[in-house]
Order: sequence, then C-alpha cells, then structure tokens
Amino acid sequence: MSRTRTPESTPESTRRSTRTAARTGARARRLTPPRLSPRDVLHVGSAGLRSRPMRVFLSALGIAIGIATMIAVVGISSSSQAKLLRELDALGTNMLVATPGQGMFTGQDTKLPEDAPGMISRIEGVESVGTTGDVAESVRRSENIPKGETGGVVLKAAKDDLLGTLRAGIASGTWLNGATGRYPSVVLGDVSARRLGITEPGQQVFIGGRYFTVIGVLKPIPLAPEIERSALIGWDAAEQLLGFDGHPTAVYERSADDRVAAVRKLIPQTANPQTPSAVLVTDPSAALQAKAATEGAFSTLLLGLGGIALLVGGVGVANTMIISVLERRHEIGLRRSLGGTKGQIRIQFVTESLLLSGLGGLAGIVLGGAATAVYARAGDLPWVVPLWAVTGGFASTLAIGTLAGLYPAVRAARLSPTLALAAA
Repeated sequence: MSRTRTPESTPESTRRSTRTAARTGARARRLTPPRLSPRDVLHVGSAGLRSRPMRVFLSALGIAIGIATMIAVVGISSSSQAKLLRELDALGTNMLVATPGQGMFTGQDTKLPEDAPGMISRIEGVESVGTTGDVAESVRRSENIPKGETGGVVLKAAKDDLLGTLRAGIASGTWLNGATGRYPSVVLGDVSARRLGITEPGQQVFIGGRYFTVIGVLKPIPLAPEIERSALIGWDAAEQLLGFDGHPTAVYERSADDRVAAVRKLIPQTANPQTPSAVLVTDPSAALQAKAATEGAFSTLLLGLGGIALLVGGVGVANTMIISVLERRHEIGLRRSLGGTKGQIRIQFVTESLLLSGLGGLAGIVLGGAATAVYARAGDLPWVVPLWAVTGGFASTLAIGTLAGLYPAVRAARLSPTLALAAA
C-alpha cells in the first residue's frame, strides 16, 4: 500500500517548527531570571556588612546615638510624669485651701473668722477639714541663737485633724493629740527639722521664751510645702502659752471628687459671709498637675536634637553604601554577567542598608532604655519607656535605612556589567 509524500513541504515545515521552538526556548531562557529566596536576599545583603565590621560599627553608631537620645528623652520624661501622677493618686486632687486675702476697698490683710473651719465642714460633700494658724514667734535651736536667725522656719498652730486631711505621714515620733496639744510639744516638718538640726524626737527647740519638746517629724508633703517648713504646736498650747488669737490662716478641706468644683464656689461665702471676696481658695494639686502636663515641654527640644542626630546617622549610612557600591563594582558586574537582574541588585543593597540601620536602631533602643533605667534609679523614679517610642524609633530607623539605601542601590543597578568588570 503506497503513501503520499510531499518531499518539498515536509522538510520546510520541520525546519520552521524547529526555528520557532528555538526562538521560544531562547526567549523563555532570557525572560526567566534566577530567583532569590528571602534567605538568599538576607545572605547577599549581609555579605558587605560581614566583610567590613569596623565600617559597619561606625555607621551604625550614628543611628544608635540618634535613637538612644530619642528613647532616653521620652523615657526620662515619661518616668518623671509617672512619679508625679503616682504622687497625685496617693495625695488626691480633691483638696482645697482657704486663706485670708485683702479687703476689696481697704487693701489691707483680712482674717478668717474663728468659726470658719466649722462652717466649711458643714458644706455638702466636704469629708474632712484641717486648720493651721500663724503664730508670731520665732523657732530656734536654742536660746543662744539670735531671735532673727530662724532659718526660714515658721511657727503654726494646728488642730488634730490636720494630719488626716493632708494625708501626711509621720517619719518618726507621733502627731499632736488632745493631750500633747495642750503642752509645750512641737511637730516639725521635714524641711524645718533639717534646718534646725533635729534628727529624732525627744530633742528640744526654743519658742517664745521656753523650750518645746519635739514629739514628731513629718514626711514630705508635696501638696503643702508650707507645712514642710513649719513647726506645728497644738491649738490650745498656742492660745494659752503664746497668746495666739485663734484666727485660722489656712483651712484645708477634702471633698468628694465629684463635688470639688461645687465646694470651691461655696467656700468663700461660707467661711466669711460678710466679705466672701476676702477669702482666697486655691487647689494645691493644680501645680503638680500642671507640672505633670508640661513635663515633656522641654523634652521636645531634646527630642528634636535626637531626630537631627538620627538624620545625620542616615547620611552616614548613605555615604557608607555609596562607598560600598564603588568598592564592589567587580562583584556587581560579575553578578550581572551571570544573570542577576537590576531589581536583584537594588534589593541587595537596600537590604544591606536596612540591616545596617536596623542594627544601629536596636543598639540605640538598648542604650536609651539603659540610660533611662540609670536616671530612674538615681532619682527614685519608676522606669517607664513607652512602647510607642520603641516601635516608632525602630520604624524611623528602617525608614531612614530605606531612604539612605535607595540612591546607592539604583546606582549599583545601573552599572554596566562590561564596564564594571573592566574597571575592576
């Protein structure tokens, strides 16, 4: 059985198919670049860092200094704020102080009525009231010291409920009570005790021509610094032994948190119904609240300086990467001649820049946290480093690393393989 052949067409079809297959295969080979896994990218990106450790250290140091400055500034500010807020939580923000002011028309100093503390205690929402009155006598360590040399210590008469209202603590000894308040006994604030050289209860100070026995020393009272610089005697003893007139000069009151504003409006007309305008009402916690709110105001300047240091570090990284590209032209040309694409070259150098910046960022976070810890320990502060500062600082280093590596990476990718190998 015979088969029909077309000798002319068959070889031509075969050749045409062969050429088509060859072109397709060549195109496929040209369009399929070698692939780099993430592990390969990390390996080639870290190769330049491993070969030049000293340069890497110096470049990363600039980044580390910038991040350490930023972390330390934020951490120290946050630690100080945490201490102030902790003190406010312990001392409370619900205390008001009523003091005598000046007459509206006469301009002369006025006095609070003797029954002002009792009247204030009847205001709805008031929980406790403590009272002090200034006594015009000097407090000296002994009678041999001149009367004018008081060291800034003032004498005040105090009622028994003052300690509880202030939420103050006794460092040593005891507080005035119904018995000791009638006799020549005195309690010193912590500042006045240091100024008088009193180290423990049982010692004596000279007041109004006689010696008073120190029965206690108070702990610091941030909401009432005037008490820290005072010597406190009983209300009865001040009247009977020193001629105190009985008019209070400061009435401290604690009220419910939700009643502070309302109580503040009622205190002047309640304490002195005849001349309410002569009564001054202050919130001693406002100073601490303002201090806590403005604790980071000066830190903004230091934070800006840290940002400048970080930018300088980024410039150092960019400079290092440019030098690295110039020194490694032979490597770049060899990789390109073996099939490496421009994109892979760019990824390699951007990865190297990111690793360099990341190492500096991690070192800076550790240094900044350590500096904050040292400061907090020295100042008896809680150690606080906000998470946003750590994450934001590290993210900024990565962003700077990316920007610093872009130009060197693009420059490396544009190198001609032939010229790069010829220049080696």
